[in-house]
Amino acid sequence: MPLTAGIVGLPNVGKSTLFNAITQSQVEAANYPFATINPNVGVVEVPDDRIKVLVEHFKPKKTIYTTFEFTDIAGLVKGASKGEGLGNQFLSHIREVDAICHVVRCFDDGQITHVEGTIDPIRDIEIIHLELALADLASVDSRISRVERKAKAQDKDTMFELALLKRMKEALEQGKMARAVDCSKEELEILRGFHLLTAKPVIYIANMSEEEINHPQENEYFQRVSAYAQEENNQVIPICAKIEEELAMLDKEEKSLFLEELGIAQSGLDRIIVSAYQLLGLNTFFTAGPQEVRAWTFRQGYKAPQCAGVIHTDFQRGFIKAETYSIEDFTRYGSESALKDAGRMRMEGKEYIVQDGDVMHFRFNV
Repeated sequence: MPLTAGIVGLPNVGKSTLFNAITQSQVEAANYPFATINPNVGVVEVPDDRIKVLVEHFKPKKTIYTTFEFTDIAGLVKGASKGEGLGNQFLSHIREVDAICHVVRCFDDGQITHVEGTIDPIRDIEIIHLELALADLASVDSRISRVERKAKAQDKDTMFELALLKRMKEALEQGKMARAVDCSKEELEILRGFHLLTAKPVIYIANMSEEEINHPQENEYFQRVSAYAQEENNQVIPICAKIEEELAMLDKEEKSLFLEELGIAQSGLDRIIVSAYQLLGLNTFFTAGPQEVRAWTFRQGYKAPQCAGVIHTDFQRGFIKAETYSIEDFTRYGSESALKDAGRMRMEGKEYIVQDGDVMHFRFNV
């Protein structure tokens, strides 16, 4: 279950430079609008130092980290929904992602043109919001037309969906994001199937200059984006896409030294991943043995059978028990036998709510 995110923003705000950095991929990042013509997808490993303890002990043939998949699309401009620039033809590529990473320009540079002529991050954010909302409105209108024909039969489920669609249409026409509409648990389940862009959680990525990244709070543009994000209950992460691109070319040791010299605790990618996990309510469990040590992503609140299903549906269908211990206990005791002797190895059943950092061995029968 890889985490997926779509990267959006106006042209020339640093989207493709960021994409180059986080994927170590050479996507074109030229200084003109619409340099990114085709959607680009990059998959990166999610760093997790906890896995090292398991690897050192089991010495597996394979070590597999969980992954983060980014999709970068062409920059949107005002009027994209009416065909301006490249239009919104690439939005379909990010309809099924888990979250939106919205890159906002928070630096002055006369050498890099801005499609709107001036630097104004809030204006830029609202342009993107409007274009995403208009794309969603078109999608909702189309779905309403289809559902209304079925609703004539007075089917209860169809009527429920139609009522929800009309609420979404009204909100979007008023300029609200779909995620701002109060929904019941049942409505949220149906809403997920609509794949609305404005229903997705957002992380704002404030792209800053090399000189200001160490003290982002002193940057006026960043202050404005932070206040805007706070009102929406969203997160904003300050990064310097140029520095991230340089970091991507270094090995792990060089990267640590470079970050230390810059006075930065974590790379921008690491901060994006941490924020995305928090935003989406995600955790990690591990499976470990001599053949493979592997990290798996799951949603907070998942019970043991659901986590078994993350590995394979057969594991969930035939779930019996899960032999479980925490990565913290393993670090402390050093081996599974020592864990058993200390009574820290547990057999958990179907009602066990899996915790972040659990190491699990599933027993099943199908």
